[in-house]
Amino acid sequence: MHKKKQLKYDKAYLRIAREWSKLSHCKRKQVGALIVKDRMIISDGYNGTPTGFENCCEDEEGVTKWYVLHAEANAILKVAASTQSCRGATLYITLSPCKECSKLIHQAGITRLVYYIDYKDNVGLKFLKKAGVELCQITELDN
Repeated sequence: MHKKKQLKYDKAYLRIAREWSKLSHCKRKQVGALIVKDRMIISDGYNGTPTGFENCCEDEEGVTKWYVLHAEANAILKVAASTQSCRGATLYITLSPCKECSKLIHQAGITRLVYYIDYKDNVGLKFLKKAGVELCQITELDN
């Protein structure tokens, strides 16, 4: 795909991921993710508690509960429960992945990552780069 056209699609998908992040009940950080393959959205996710648990992500001290799932993990797990495959897909995420999620991204076969904001720790990005995943940060979304 032509670079200018690809950038237009990348920004649009990132804007959708940003909208999806607003569905999160987490107070500290709201993160959204989309998995796109062959220009089709095959999965989405946002950070939150597992199915069947209360929606509150933080404890009484404001600390994130250990069992909260990250947006990209939720999106990957949705694909795992479907007939789709992440192999060769692009992950769009509003916050770059942590080191734990970066392993899931690579193992799921995702080959491209487009993200909006840098996570406090870039170990996950370094791992993905070493694994051959194409990384692209977009900081201007035009809206």
